[in-house]
Amino acid sequence: MRILITNDDGINAPGLSVLQEIAEELAGPDGEVWTVAPAFEQSGVGHCISFTRPMMVSKMGERRYAAEGSPADCVLAALHDIMKDARPDLVLSGVNRGNNSAENALYSGTLGAAMEAALQGVRAVALSQYYGPANKDLDDQFEAARGHGLATMRALLERGVWTEDDYGIFYNINFPPVPSADVKGIKAARQGFRRDMGFGVQPVSSPSGRQFLWVTGAPQQQPTSPGSDADVNLQGYISVTPMRADLTAHDVMEALTAIE
Repeated sequence: MRILITNDDGINAPGLSVLQEIAEELAGPDGEVWTVAPAFEQSGVGHCISFTRPMMVSKMGERRYAAEGSPADCVLAALHDIMKDARPDLVLSGVNRGNNSAENALYSGTLGAAMEAALQGVRAVALSQYYGPANKDLDDQFEAARGHGLATMRALLERGVWTEDDYGIFYNINFPPVPSADVKGIKAARQGFRRDMGFGVQPVSSPSGRQFLWVTGAPQQQPTSPGSDADVNLQGYISVTPMRADLTAHDVMEALTAIE
């Protein structure tokens, strides 16, 4: 198997090393693992692409490249330039530093890369490691992802649903905020929503008197609706969420016939 790995934390992020280990096992001795990742951190850029400026791509080693662009840019660079003569069979994005459950998924560059791969007709999975009181002080904060990532990916590849329609399925995996030994298993879960947990801004003044705004987040340990991704993560389970890039609210379409 030929696998492309990327992320949004940058090419030197520790989570990418965890993903490299998972990908090498999946690819097997006769497979290949290629890395095309952002040269610098790109957290929170979502599905952004560098449409109005070129990006520089640098070869860092054998099958290893850094791109001055977003995670989605990295996928485009790999599929249409670096790996154009032998496209990957699978794109893995992560392992993100922090969860991409619930509404976080909408901002995530990690998911942006997986989404772009799916739009390009390649199987894709985003992987993220939830942080919390039980794992934030571990020597290896990615312990749950490292310990369970390979088995989770093998189960998904063997028994998951993969489609080849216009907006193909891609997957969002989140490892729970617990040590590896405390992971309870895998659950298929819908995307959740943390109420009163949206991003905001905090104004600050620089020493020169200029005004700036820092984007602020919110605590990630708040409960969400039962059975959703963040809910099962906080219970100690790995969440696997199928996603599509189709943004249509299909449940509303029939009601809109009244305006035609």
